[in-house]
Formats: sequence, C-alpha cells, structure tokens
Amino acid sequence: MKNILIAATATMVLFLLMGCSSSKITSSWTAGNTTAKKFNKIMVVALIKESNRTIREKMEQHMIQDLKDLGQNAVSAYEEYGPKAFSNMDETAVLEKLKNSNVDAVITIVLLDKEKERQYVPGKMIYTPYASRYNRFWGYYTTIYDRIYTPGYYETSNRYFWESNFYDLSTKELLYSSQTQSFDPASSEILAHEYGKKVVDNMIKKNVLTNQPGGIK
Repeated sequence: MKNILIAATATMVLFLLMGCSSSKITSSWTAGNTTAKKFNKIMVVALIKESNRTIREKMEQHMIQDLKDLGQNAVSAYEEYGPKAFSNMDETAVLEKLKNSNVDAVITIVLLDKEKERQYVPGKMIYTPYASRYNRFWGYYTTIYDRIYTPGYYETSNRYFWESNFYDLSTKELLYSSQTQSFDPASSEILAHEYGKKVVDNMIKKNVLTNQPGGIK
C-alpha cells in the first residue's frame, strides 16, 4: 500500500510540473477585419541581439514548428538570410526580397526587456506531526535538535518581456500583436517551446490563423 501511495504521489507531482509554465500572454490585440486563413509562407523574424544568438535561433525554430503543426508553411529569417538579413535596406527593397521568396506574412519576436529580480527567501524550521516522544523532555529535545534548519538566502530570477506582431504583406497591415512575460524559465529550450506554443495558440483563438494539422512537416 505504501509503495502505491508513493507512486501515486510521484505521478501527481509529475503532472503538476508538466502543467506549469514560465510564460504567459499578458495582452493581445487583433485587427477588426481579421479572418483566419492559410498563408503561402510565413517568415518568423526574431529581433534579438547577436550576443543571444542561441535564444534567437531557438525562438524562431520552435515557433516555426508550431506553425507547421497547424498546416502553415513557415521559415526562419535567420536560416534564410543570415543574422543581418535586412541591414541597410529600405522598405521597398525588403518587401521585394520577401516577395521573391514567396513570403506573404511575417511574424516578429522581439525581446523588449530583461530584468533580474533578487528576493530574500526566509529560513524555516521543518516540523513533524506531534509524536508520543514529545511527552518526555529528552525525546522532545533530541527530536528538535535533529531538525534541519534552513537559513535564509537570496535568489535571483530572470523576467523576460516579449512582443510578437503578425503582418499580412499583401495588405501591409498589422493583423495581430501580443505581449508576453516569461519568468525564470529553466532553459532557453523550454522558454522557446512555451513562447511559440502560447502565441500560436492565441492566434488561433483570435481567428488569425487556420488550424489544419498535418499539412506541413
């Protein structure tokens, strides 16, 4: 029975951990005349400093896969054009470049800000339920003496502030915009996975993209 309870508890904890997310959409906007459709090719453009190249690549790759899971055709600006894709180009030249690549929509991923938060975690005494040994001084003394006291400490967390805009290049109009916060993600891989999934799911909910799974691999 004890082993069954332990296994059940472990399973419950696992499900809780899987359900937790470090990212959440704080606000989103959709153009009033937006109708969900399938685009010819969506380019994902992450505007992140070259010093954070790994994060940029992962953010683009995960969102691309999330879009492909909907049946949308999506490509990475970094992989297509390199780190300085549109440097020293005006709007006309950029739009022509995208048109020549058959791109008819662009979604941006912008890291607006990154903050470090330092907070104090107070120490605590870990107690156990009342036991019969507490009735005697020495039993009580040795029990408390052996308790683990965790001293207070400071911990530093990272908070990321993101924005994504979705543009229809055929009309040059902004169709969708969202702002997202990510709090202390465990890794850049998890950060990218959560972000792409939340934004793409929100775009479906807001009737910006069609959902036709299995269309693109």
